[in-house]
Amino acid sequence: MKKQHDRHSTRRTFLKNTLKGAGALALVNFPTIVPAHVLGKYAPSNRINIGAIGNGRISRGHDMPGVWKYDQARIIAVCDLDRNRVTAAQKLVNDYYSRKTGKPYDGVKTYEDYQELLNNKDVDAVLISTPDHWHVMPAIHAVRAGKDVYMQKPASLTIAEGRLLSNEVHRSGRILQVGSQQRSMPQFKRACELVRNGAIGKVHTVYVGLPIDDPKESTVEKEMPLPANLLYEKWLGETPYVPYTEKRVHPQADFSRPGWLRCEQFGAGMITGWGAHHFDIVNWGLDTEYTGPVEISATAQFPPAGNLWDVHGPFKSETIFANGVKVLASNEYPNGVKFVGSEGWIFVTRGNYAATSSDPVTKDQNSKSLDASDPRILSTVIPESGVHLYDTKDHHGNWLESIASRQMPITPIEVGHRACTICLLNHAAMKLQRKLYWDPVNERFKNDDAANAMLTRPQRWPYTL
Repeated sequence: MKKQHDRHSTRRTFLKNTLKGAGALALVNFPTIVPAHVLGKYAPSNRINIGAIGNGRISRGHDMPGVWKYDQARIIAVCDLDRNRVTAAQKLVNDYYSRKTGKPYDGVKTYEDYQELLNNKDVDAVLISTPDHWHVMPAIHAVRAGKDVYMQKPASLTIAEGRLLSNEVHRSGRILQVGSQQRSMPQFKRACELVRNGAIGKVHTVYVGLPIDDPKESTVEKEMPLPANLLYEKWLGETPYVPYTEKRVHPQADFSRPGWLRCEQFGAGMITGWGAHHFDIVNWGLDTEYTGPVEISATAQFPPAGNLWDVHGPFKSETIFANGVKVLASNEYPNGVKFVGSEGWIFVTRGNYAATSSDPVTKDQNSKSLDASDPRILSTVIPESGVHLYDTKDHHGNWLESIASRQMPITPIEVGHRACTICLLNHAAMKLQRKLYWDPVNERFKNDDAANAMLTRPQRWPYTL
């Protein structure tokens, strides 16, 4: 009889053991199948109306195109705190549907306040493509408003916020897909299935190679006049008020890579920016999606005090799980994930794929997206009784399928939260420069008040959770 990887069983175990330790309230269960008459407007034959919150680089180049290509989805609303960007997004979507239908189209509403978009009863689901510090709050408000959510990674700015969001999603029963699209790329599934089925023996070490943002130019900036089109104070959200400069926010002339990615005020740099992708694959391959490591240590270079762009530069880290597996991460390793076992190794990466034209790695048209110490490892036949992982070929499409079926997507919020947690644990170790001991059940550092203080950040009123 075929052995299935029971995601619902895994989730039940997580609810019983992990969330109990986190002090969560009782959570509702996702039904496996819901009859069409219960789904109502979410029935597979009906259209899913979508609002896009955050209309910058990732939204325009990745998230909105990821859903508008499906006939069952329709983007009917766009929202951004930059009036120029929301106007440009409205034109982008209207023009797409005009080309698709061959008729003039003007069906996209614009919003500056995402709460007003969520109040629109015609909106069934939302894309959240905002900066990292604006992920959790709109996602919580969206599921409370009865909307399903596709949210860009990383899952949260802090570990405490990630736990709050995961609990809220489970209470609401809504679908939330985290934008860790590597899970929907066939080479990553294949690599993780091979590892899970023992193709390289007992895994003892994993190497994670990440790019870094390490700007060479000086980033000491003077205050600039506020653009009339930008609601800057609200854009800062929960983070402290600081003077406006364009390099802190995003370019006004185009949709190229924004400066906020290099500011610790709004994120943690590449340890979360790409780490959320690669550590998610580590968890998938090691079957640690609903737990976490127990020891973390790291070193990193940071820019001099006073620099606007202040995220980490070159780094090395060691993350150890309870079963003894070591995960070594550094910008010095090839970009990707390498699983090393007693009988060989498997390396997996994106190959020549890029989510946007300004991804921080060079595309190599000849790069191997999947490699092994022995080519025969890659042709290993997984028996019917083996572990067979969740299979989908398109991340946005999987989200739409989950909305219709009410079944769990390939990257649900708890999975995204656990991957983000590893990133933030690495970042804490970079800052404290000593070994940290983590309790993945209670989600607290052991006997370490300074480290536990980093589980949250002060939130600026009124942008508080």
